[in-house]
Amino acid sequence: MTVTGLGLPTVLRPASSSAQPMPTTGPLVDTFGRAATDLRVSLTDRCNLRCTYCMPAAGLDWLPAEQLLRPDELARLLRIAVTRLGITNVRFTGGEPLVVRHLEEVVAATAALRPRPEIAMTTNGIALAKRARALKRAGLDRVNISLDTVDAARFSRITRRDRLDDVLAGLEAAAAAGLAPVKVNAVLDPDTGLEDAVSLLRFCLAHGYRLRIIEQMPLDAEHQWERGRSLEADDILGALRKHFTLTQDPAPRGSAPAQLWRVDGTTATVGVIASVSKAFCAACDRTRLTADGQIRNCLFAREESDLRQLLRTGADDSAIEQAWRAAMWTKAVGHGINDPGFEQPDRPMSAIGG
Repeated sequence: MTVTGLGLPTVLRPASSSAQPMPTTGPLVDTFGRAATDLRVSLTDRCNLRCTYCMPAAGLDWLPAEQLLRPDELARLLRIAVTRLGITNVRFTGGEPLVVRHLEEVVAATAALRPRPEIAMTTNGIALAKRARALKRAGLDRVNISLDTVDAARFSRITRRDRLDDVLAGLEAAAAAGLAPVKVNAVLDPDTGLEDAVSLLRFCLAHGYRLRIIEQMPLDAEHQWERGRSLEADDILGALRKHFTLTQDPAPRGSAPAQLWRVDGTTATVGVIASVSKAFCAACDRTRLTADGQIRNCLFAREESDLRQLLRTGADDSAIEQAWRAAMWTKAVGHGINDPGFEQPDRPMSAIGG
């Protein structure tokens, strides 16, 4: 099976025959030999924005509170992930993680684990100005802040909220608190995105932030994504090259989702995450935990494994560990977006976590 990376085709073959048993110790691996070391933890499906590419203007039906993992349950799963499964990086996502009141508590519990994982968060930044320093004290290492445009009118149209000033304040607060490097995640609007990409890069260069532009993926709640309408990596790079000199960063990419480009001969970079047009599944190192305790072995998986039920019916750590291993063992070779029979996941991005 060939999985195409950013210009680097990689052949993935099963690491073992289907008759060989799943490893019960060691790295968290799948049958293709990929090891998951990066855990994405969705803390909530709720969000205080209504981005057009994510959810309807009226919002969604949120998960009932009793279905969400409690802080103690989440702390237990994080401990199992780090101490038994070899997770070295934990990223908290949503929905919007800053709407979670116990966020600092969860971060502190994660920072207390040994070996200590790197701890990051993806946020829309609206409430970050008030909490950046407390999160840093709790143990948060860095943040990615979603910002699709620096034009106020376009921001309001895309997010259906007039909160650009709050996001900009959140970026400043993150930098001041030492949550570095501060990264900006941008999903470009099909109509104005190429202009926005240029403005965003100039903005990030001026403030010392690191821009990462992400191809829009079929994860919207209304299933309105259209391939022909979405901007792809080549479109984005072409637009940027009209204003900047881009040179591919010589550092090994590894499992990082972004292909980096150095800007104007400096060490400053811009990254492009070509999830759709130039998939990088061959190097994927992620496992995902939803806010209601389900393991997803791929962002686009159509099946989940229920750890919440195990937690609440008295399963010991070994049983939970093996259930997690079994969930990852069956990971597909790729996300399948470009396959003729591709079906979008039932859950939207806001309920999966970024």
